[in-house]
Amino acid sequence: MTTSTASRPAMRAGSMWPTPPGALHVRPLPREATASYLTRLAGAYHLSAAQLLDGLHITATGTPTGPPATEIHLSNEAARRLSDFTRIPPAHLARALPRQPPPAAIGMAHAAIARWQPVQPTVQPLPACTACTAHRRPHKAVPAWIHPAPDLPRALICTRHQQASSDPRQRTPLDIRSLPELTRARLTTRRPPTAASLSWASTITTRWYDHHQHLQQRWHTRLRRLRTANPRHPQGPASPTLTCRNLITYPETLTLAAALDRLPPYPLTRTQQTTFLRHLAGRLHLPRLAPADHDLLRQRLATR
Repeated sequence: MTTSTASRPAMRAGSMWPTPPGALHVRPLPREATASYLTRLAGAYHLSAAQLLDGLHITATGTPTGPPATEIHLSNEAARRLSDFTRIPPAHLARALPRQPPPAAIGMAHAAIARWQPVQPTVQPLPACTACTAHRRPHKAVPAWIHPAPDLPRALICTRHQQASSDPRQRTPLDIRSLPELTRARLTTRRPPTAASLSWASTITTRWYDHHQHLQQRWHTRLRRLRTANPRHPQGPASPTLTCRNLITYPETLTLAAALDRLPPYPLTRTQQTTFLRHLAGRLHLPRLAPADHDLLRQRLATR
């Protein structure tokens, strides 16, 4: 009895191995790190990421330590095999997974290869909302790591389930139901700030936070409420004062960035600076805002 060619797995031109689709449909979260998705996908089949790659005949190099400390770069052929296995079209998979530019040896390769590489802490993904992750089939409680939106302060805020994270050293997201101002700030951001204004605003509020300036009482109260709402949150290598900084300053950073976006393209006179600071104080719900001459905000107002 002969086997029909239609029943054989299709072999693509230039591909040594066919990739049959998997039985489970595991979808990535938006902006999920590739290493995170690969780990969750492998876990659905009770495999490690290395075992899954081996089963797809993808040759991996480097030392995997798992997300968020390491990321995996896939060649085009490796990405195609992953797409075939997951039954997710390549374009959809590419949109979901924020692929960083791979090393030249990976990006230009025609073979199915992958490389694990360490990720700097400042750009590591953050723990995703556990409720959002649990709703993704196969509904296993496997943590996911996703990259924050590049046009907002470096924090993840799930307005639906009231969870947030802002530092990769936080292994699980925080309950922010006691801080409605975080959700409100996220929901009312109609137009993301420009990259330049966001960079200035983030640097300014970080300096204010670290030096206990201007908004220190508000931020101290917010941090205390956050810690009270998360009494069982495991302590990591750094204190919540540091790991929660981007969350604590989130609303004010967005407010400041929006104000900086409205500045004219020339330095402000001292009188114009006073007017701007009076308006900004009202936006920040402060009775008065008078930064010193060496303050970064003053420097921004005095430059183009």
